[in-house]
Amino acid sequence: MQRFLITFLLMLVSSLGYAQTIKITLSGRIKDGHTKLPLSFVNVGLKSIKDSSFVAGTVTDENGIFQISALNSGSYLLVSSFMGHQTKSQEVLIGQLTPFLDLGVILLQAETNNLAEVVISGKQEAVGSKMDKKTFNMADQLSQAGGSVLQAMKNLPGISTTSDGKLMLRGSDKISVLIDGRQTALTGFGGQAGLDNIPASAIERIEIINNPSAKFDANGNAGIINIIYKQQKQEGWNGKIGMTTGVGALWEKKASLPGIRPQYQGTPKINPSLSLNYRKNKLNTFIQADWLYTQTLNRNEFATRAYDGGEIIQQQVKRNRNTSYATVKTGADWNLDEQNVFSFSGLFNREKIIDKGDVPYFNADLSTRLRLWQFLEDEVKYTATATASYQHKFKQAGQVLNANFNYTFHREDEQYFFTNIMPTFTGEDAFKLLSDEHVADLTVDYVRPLKHGRVEGGLKFRNRSIPVNMQFFPGLNSPLDVNAGGWADYKETIPALYGNYVFESSKIEIEAGLRLEYVKVSYDVNPNHPTYKSSGYDYTRPFPNLRFAYKLDAQNKLSVFYNRRVDRPNEVDIRIFPKYDEPEVIKVGNPGLRPQFTNSLELGYKNNWDKGSFYFAVYHRNTEGTISRIATQAPGSNLIYNVFQNAGHSSNTGAEMVAQQQLSPWLTVNMNANVYQNKFDAFTVENLYPVPVIYTAQKDELISGNVKLNGLFKFPKFAEFQLTGVYLAPDLIPQGRIASRFSLDMGLKKQLQKGKGELFLNGSDLLNTLKIKKTVQGNGFNMISTDYYETQVFRLGYSYKF
Repeated sequence: MQRFLITFLLMLVSSLGYAQTIKITLSGRIKDGHTKLPLSFVNVGLKSIKDSSFVAGTVTDENGIFQISALNSGSYLLVSSFMGHQTKSQEVLIGQLTPFLDLGVILLQAETNNLAEVVISGKQEAVGSKMDKKTFNMADQLSQAGGSVLQAMKNLPGISTTSDGKLMLRGSDKISVLIDGRQTALTGFGGQAGLDNIPASAIERIEIINNPSAKFDANGNAGIINIIYKQQKQEGWNGKIGMTTGVGALWEKKASLPGIRPQYQGTPKINPSLSLNYRKNKLNTFIQADWLYTQTLNRNEFATRAYDGGEIIQQQVKRNRNTSYATVKTGADWNLDEQNVFSFSGLFNREKIIDKGDVPYFNADLSTRLRLWQFLEDEVKYTATATASYQHKFKQAGQVLNANFNYTFHREDEQYFFTNIMPTFTGEDAFKLLSDEHVADLTVDYVRPLKHGRVEGGLKFRNRSIPVNMQFFPGLNSPLDVNAGGWADYKETIPALYGNYVFESSKIEIEAGLRLEYVKVSYDVNPNHPTYKSSGYDYTRPFPNLRFAYKLDAQNKLSVFYNRRVDRPNEVDIRIFPKYDEPEVIKVGNPGLRPQFTNSLELGYKNNWDKGSFYFAVYHRNTEGTISRIATQAPGSNLIYNVFQNAGHSSNTGAEMVAQQQLSPWLTVNMNANVYQNKFDAFTVENLYPVPVIYTAQKDELISGNVKLNGLFKFPKFAEFQLTGVYLAPDLIPQGRIASRFSLDMGLKKQLQKGKGELFLNGSDLLNTLKIKKTVQGNGFNMISTDYYETQVFRLGYSYKF
């Protein structure tokens, strides 16, 4: 760890960061100083304070309103002139926090008087974000092009992965994932799901929001990941067609235990995609279609379980997976007039997963097979969303009213078939799960620009229901708990209000907001369930956010953030039905699970220069009611049950550095380092299923982190090469540790056909070093496991724009 910290400090000196440019629209209204009536055809010009050069100009309309668009941040002189009136000059500061500024009413006096121009030395601020968000274009992620969104995001700053494949931001997997700014069933409501099956080819960019404003839902203590789908808006017909193919698991990382079916090798990957767009006059329509087919060695985990009684079990969980993922997204924008826009869109997705698994259990020296569990999982998921939006643009530029209604239907249809091979008999078992999710969201947002910022506010109402039905079909001497089947019905209602205020001067930036949410959750379960009864909760809580920034000069800025957020249990976290894909380490939900609440504080610093930038932040998060899986041993057996619990108080304290430097016209280096300490206070919980078992944990803490280094090489004739290295330090997991991990990825891209065509080749985990090793300490047992799942994949792709 000392070596890791020294590496981090050395990188801190080298420096890098990310910046993005926004264009500003300036507006106002000019009236006569005596009559207070609007003045039409007033000449309005904008000049640079630095050298008095003309920047842009316009004239007022019949209502005295003017607007000047596409402005860079900086200090300007606004000059308003009209026959029979004085020419008026005033200083204007254009910042970078809001895309619209309103100067309010400007009064021109009736007598004429020539004013000398005032020249004040000033320097335009280098472009920089509020340090609450980082944006990454998928086109720049060469080493993961053609893969899934999950694979593409693993190499982004601040992101790492858990042992079960979830994303983590700064050491926490409590992330809210949005698609085009909205929660959907594709990625989960309040959590993360399905990211490994969304093709990156469909995505324009990804936003990482560590400190969301009150405008966003309050869930996700680590922040928000917003996935933006591609959509063209050029005139006429245009589009893009692409095809990617690849292969993974070129050889075995580790041979299987004897007597089971072979691991997948030479796994194919196929991803055709098509996007079309037509824009004419007031109408813009689009359609986008993607199909992703993969074979994957999804899991290949070897484990040793040692019990306090002396028994040792050697096991393997091997899962060969076939996935087909088809998505069609379409919609239209209708500009009724300059002030009113209607938008309609729909998305349909079908995901088909076939898992073929083998789980053998042996004694300590592998001389005797105790059991073989083979399974076939046949799962189909359907998602359909429909969205209707209305936007009213007021005559004042940037003053808008948005209304949006979104409906989502998501069906989860799973069938499991098991063959339970014991020394004296063979049993055939099965179960079927059907879950239908219905979600309706209504949101209304209002934004009004001010002279030095903006105000915004809105409301949201959500109604969500998930009826679930589980049926067990036991065979000979079945190990399934058939009494745990039946039905459950999840219902969620969330009304919310928010307000946000933004102010910016030449030195100070302030953003303050408050979101008020009421949440009511009910979970009705089968009254004959042997353990769990109907449960639910409700609360009304305020969720404030505050950002204060001070501009040291044109290139340096300090920001302080405060946020309070919540993570509510997902329906699968409280689902009462046991999951038997691993029959001796069984996952079960907990309907008594409650939300966890987190307070976050962050101090950030950013510096920009001509060919590089540097970003540094220190942060601290305090969480009450930490949600975590707790594994306990069932009395009188070797079965282990993983149950979600509220495991008391935890904290996360760390520092993050992101830097970028163009070393030469052909080489740009990006670096990201994140060091944090995860700490869990002592706690005691009781796992109720299948029978009550108490588990007590002592205080635990560990310093961890990750380092990512990315080099982008630009060659003549529009060719680029990217090399990315990722190191993840050992980290805490529930009841244990996960060991360090390392991978090296590469990508090559070349433009063809005058920039319309593009060819790429990439490879992930080139050295085939990535594996997940973890240790778990439970009540009466410990388990050490290593997962040699598929990580090395090579892809070749081509796309053409027309």
